[in-house]
Amino acid sequence: MKRIAILVSGRGSNFEAIARNIREGRLEAEIAAVVANNPEAKALDTARALGLRAILLPSKGVDSDTYAAQVVAALAPLSIDLLCLAGFMRRVGQPLLDAYAHRILNIHPSLLPSFPGLHVQQQALDYGVKFSGCTVHFVDSGLDTGPIVAQAAVPILDDDTADTLAARILVEEHRIFSEAIALVLSGRYRIDGRRVIRLDV
Repeated sequence: MKRIAILVSGRGSNFEAIARNIREGRLEAEIAAVVANNPEAKALDTARALGLRAILLPSKGVDSDTYAAQVVAALAPLSIDLLCLAGFMRRVGQPLLDAYAHRILNIHPSLLPSFPGLHVQQQALDYGVKFSGCTVHFVDSGLDTGPIVAQAAVPILDDDTADTLAARILVEEHRIFSEAIALVLSGRYRIDGRRVIRLDV
C-alpha cells in the first residue's frame, strides 16, 4: 500500500475528502501522517479523531528551507511515497523538493497558469473571466508553476462572490485531488517538459 503524507494549514477539507475516498475504497493509499504548520489548524483534530498520526511543526518565524528540513526529518522514518499539500499556506523549501522530487502534489483553486498565489477567486472575479476552477500540479521551486496533473473548470455566475465561487470550486477540488493522487501513485504517467501525460499501460 502506497503511503502519503498530507501537509495542511487550516480546516483541511481536502484532507478530509482524501481520507473519505480512502475509507470508501475510491483511493488505494494509506495516510501515514498529517503535518500542520499552524497550531490552530482544525485538520489536526480531525486527523486525531480518525486515528491518524498528527504532527504539529509550527512554522512561524522559521524560514522556508529550515522548515522544509524539519518536515523532511519528521517524515524520514515513515517511508512516504507522496506528499500532498492540502491548503498548506507556505512555500515549499528546497530540502523538501530535493527529498521528494516529483513526489509533491498541490491543489490550487484556479485554472493555472491563471491566478497563482492568494485570493484567487477575487482575482478571477475582478478580471472578469467566465470560467475558473482548480488545478492539481507537481510542486517545483516556483509559485504554482509545476507540471499540471489535473484540472476542472467551474463557470462563473453573474452574481458570484468570492465565497460562492470558492464553494463551488471546492466541490471539484475534492474530486480531482484524489483522482490525481491515484494517477501519480499508479505510476501510469510521464512528465514531458511541462506536460503530464497519462499512460495506458
